[in-house]
Amino acid sequence: MLNRKKYSDNAGHTLVDVPERADDGLEEELDSYTRSAITRIKFNTVIKPAVISFIALIVSFFIDVSSVPFLGEVTYDLARSLFPGWQPPVDTFEPYSFWWLPIAVYALFIFISFLAYNKLKLEIIRTPATETIDRVIESSTSVIDSISTALPLIGAAILLVSIKLGEEVFIGISVPFEIKALIILAIGKLFQPVLDQLGVDFQNVVNHVKDIRDKYFSRIQIESSKSLIKQFNQSSLGGGSAISLQDAEKYKAIVTESARLSEIIHKNFAAVSVLMEKVNSVQQLSADKIQQLNVLANSITQASSSLSDEKTLVGLKHLEAIVKK
Repeated sequence: MLNRKKYSDNAGHTLVDVPERADDGLEEELDSYTRSAITRIKFNTVIKPAVISFIALIVSFFIDVSSVPFLGEVTYDLARSLFPGWQPPVDTFEPYSFWWLPIAVYALFIFISFLAYNKLKLEIIRTPATETIDRVIESSTSVIDSISTALPLIGAAILLVSIKLGEEVFIGISVPFEIKALIILAIGKLFQPVLDQLGVDFQNVVNHVKDIRDKYFSRIQIESSKSLIKQFNQSSLGGGSAISLQDAEKYKAIVTESARLSEIIHKNFAAVSVLMEKVNSVQQLSADKIQQLNVLANSITQASSSLSDEKTLVGLKHLEAIVKK
């Protein structure tokens, strides 16, 4: 609830009742909303955007040159169904089975997303800022993208090396590993909507916190204006006499000043909020950087002081005359 604070003129007459709130009332409300909203965001919200990447994981079992548990030689069976007269080549050795590699990497992607989810919960409660969400999501996306991109490159290097080592190493290890690595690259690209969904959910909380702040100050300004108009009408009608021109000018000045101060307060609060979000998003300043900033501030102070010296001003005028000549 809003409390009322009265301002009086020099004669002791009440001019306006300004809505007032405890200093920590707004922050307590925002903190309470943020915690409740974060609690409602569950990790299972990533199930829907993860469906596409999970389908790619299932497809990986059907693209294999070796035997897959429970499915057998699924690639050979698929080839026989497509080409009835086809016969598999006679192999003297069994290729190494990498059917488990996409599963292990997919589990790692889920674990990275879970870490990002927990970190966002802590960071948004501490400092609800858009920069925080972007930083966490970008770092997690970068890790997943790096893993999914690195494996095919490693597989290509193994392919080049295995050419010299013979057919057994080339077909037995290099080829099945490169096949699974390319599938993992596709899974990594399809997994990005999972992190995007987490970012959207937490961004909605941040946006609502900002809306609460804006509506709070707008409500104060509106209630101040309504209270002023109400007291103005009571002053003009309650006494039975018309308000004087001097009083009308006074009320007009108060209304103008109140609107101006409300706008300034709102702008200053928004600027401070943006500044604090940027300060929280940057890394901690080292002692050397603080010392450099201190030296720069002292230099600027000395320069500004010297500009006010009379001899310096005279010297600058002579220099300006020389330049013009």
